[in-house]
Amino acid sequence: MQKQMKWPLILFAIGVFMAALDNGIITSSLTTLNASFGVSPTWGAWTITLYTLGLAVSVPIAGKLSDRYGRKKLFLIEVALFGIGSLLVALSTSFTFFLIARVVQALGGGGIFIIASSYVLSKFPAERQGTALGLLGGMNGVAAILGPNIGAFILDITGNWHWLFLINVPIAILLFIAGIRYIHEEQELSRKAVDWSGIAVMTLGVLSLMYSFSNLDGVNMLQSLGSPMFYGFFLAGVVILVLFYFLEKRLEGSQREPVVSTQLLGIASFRWTLLIAFFSGAILASVIFIPGFVEQYLGVSNTASGYWFTPLALASGIGAGGGGYLVDRKGPIWTLSVAGLLSAIGFLLFPLWVEHIWQFVIASVLVGIGFGMMLGAPVNVLVTEQAGENNKGIAVATSSLFRQMAMAIAPTIFAGFLARSFSNLGSNIQQGLTDQGIQVPPEALQQYASGGGAASGSDISSLTEGLSQIPDPGIRDVLLQALHQTIGEGYSGLFWSAVIFSVLTLVAAFITGRQRHKEKRNRVETASTNGMDGHSTSREQCTFCQ
Repeated sequence: MQKQMKWPLILFAIGVFMAALDNGIITSSLTTLNASFGVSPTWGAWTITLYTLGLAVSVPIAGKLSDRYGRKKLFLIEVALFGIGSLLVALSTSFTFFLIARVVQALGGGGIFIIASSYVLSKFPAERQGTALGLLGGMNGVAAILGPNIGAFILDITGNWHWLFLINVPIAILLFIAGIRYIHEEQELSRKAVDWSGIAVMTLGVLSLMYSFSNLDGVNMLQSLGSPMFYGFFLAGVVILVLFYFLEKRLEGSQREPVVSTQLLGIASFRWTLLIAFFSGAILASVIFIPGFVEQYLGVSNTASGYWFTPLALASGIGAGGGGYLVDRKGPIWTLSVAGLLSAIGFLLFPLWVEHIWQFVIASVLVGIGFGMMLGAPVNVLVTEQAGENNKGIAVATSSLFRQMAMAIAPTIFAGFLARSFSNLGSNIQQGLTDQGIQVPPEALQQYASGGGAASGSDISSLTEGLSQIPDPGIRDVLLQALHQTIGEGYSGLFWSAVIFSVLTLVAAFITGRQRHKEKRNRVETASTNGMDGHSTSREQCTFCQ
C-alpha cells in the first residue's frame, strides 16, 4: 500500500477505535460515576442516553459537512471536539456539566467513522476499498465489544473514573497533529449553499425519534408503546422527518444543496441497504448480552466472564478484515450472504447446544466472524454505489444512522426476554419440586412467583448466592436448577431473536442483489440507447458482476 494511503488509514483506524471505545468503556463505571456525583441510577443512565443522542445527531451532519468542506478538515474538527469533550468530562465538578461535556464528546466522536469510510471510498482503488473498510469496521466492532473490559481494567489500575476520559486527550492531540501532516486530499467540494434549515429540521426529527426509543420498556413492551412519552415523541419524529423529505425534495436542482439527496432515497437498492444496516445494528446490540450469558447461565465468575469475551472480539476483527477481503474479491452481496449465514448458525447454537464453555467459544467465534463481516465494508460499498462523489459522506452517514437506531431499540427488546422469563421462576420451581416428590407450602414459594425482582445481573447473582445458602441439599438443588432453567429460557428468546435478524440480513442481501441487477441492467440499456460504445457497456456489466 502506498505511503500516502497507508498513513491516513492508520490514523483513521486509531480515531475510529478511540471514538467507538468510549460508550462501552463507561458502562463499567456507571456505579462509580453515580456515587461520585450523588445521582440515582435513573439519572446516571442519561450518561449513555445523551451520548447516544449526540452520536445520532452528529453522524448525518458530519457526513454532509465533510462532502461540503472536505474530509480532512472535518476529521480534524471531529478529533478536536472529541478531545476537548473528553477533557471537559474528566474535569467535571457537577453532573450537569458532565452531561454537557458528554454531548460535546459525542458530537466529535460520531463523525470519525463516517469521514474515514468516505475517505476510503473516494481515494482508495476499488480493489482495495473492501480491505480498508474491513479494517475500519473491525476497529469499530472490537472497540464496542471490548469497551466494558478495558474500562474495568483502567478503573482497577487507577481507581479513578477521570482516567477513563483523560486517556483520550493525548491520543486526540497526536491524531490532530498527525492528521495535519499525513492526510492529503484533493477533494472536489460542492460550491452550493449549505441547507442549514434542513440540517436543523433533520436534527430535531432524529432527536425526537431516538428519544422515543429510550422510553421503551422491554418488560412491559405493549404498555410502553402506549405511553405518551413513546408515541408522542415517535410520531413527532416521523412527522418532522416526512416534512424534512419534502423540504429536501424542493431543493433538488436549486442553488442550495439538500442534506440528503431525495433521488438517492428513491433508489430501491439504497433503501434495502439501509435496512441491512438496521439489521446489522440489532445483531451488534445482541452481542453485548453475551458476557451476561457466560456469567449467569454458564456459571463463570463475574471477574472472568469478560475474558471469555475475547475470542468473540478477536473473531469479529478477523471477520471484518476477511469481509473486506471478500468484498474486493466476491462483492458485497456475496459477503453479506455469508455473514448472515454464519451469524445465524452461531446464534442458533446458543439455545440449542451451548452448555459448556468450550461450546460457547465455538458458537461465539461463528457469531463474531459473521457480524464482523457485516461491519464496514459491504454496507458502505453498497450504500455509496450510486451516491456520486459529493454524496458519499451523507450516504455512509445515513446507513450509520439506521444502525444507531437499531442499537437504540434492540437492547430494550432483548432485555425484555430476560426480564419476562423470571415470571416463570415460581412455576419452574414448583415443577422441579413436584418431579422430585418434595412438598413445600405454597406461601414459601410466593417470593419467587414473579421472579423475586431478579431481572438484572446483580439481582441474579444475589439470588443465586441466597439459594446456595439453603441447608437442605434436595431443595437447594431444585431451586438452583429452576433458576438455571429460567435464565436459559430468557437467553433463548434473545438468541432466537438474533437468529431472526441474521436471517433477515440474508434475505435483504438477496433482494438487494436482485435490485442491483435490475438497476444496472437499466443503466446499461439507457447507456446503449444514448449511443455509448460497446466497451463502456461491457465495463458496466462487469461492474455488476462484483
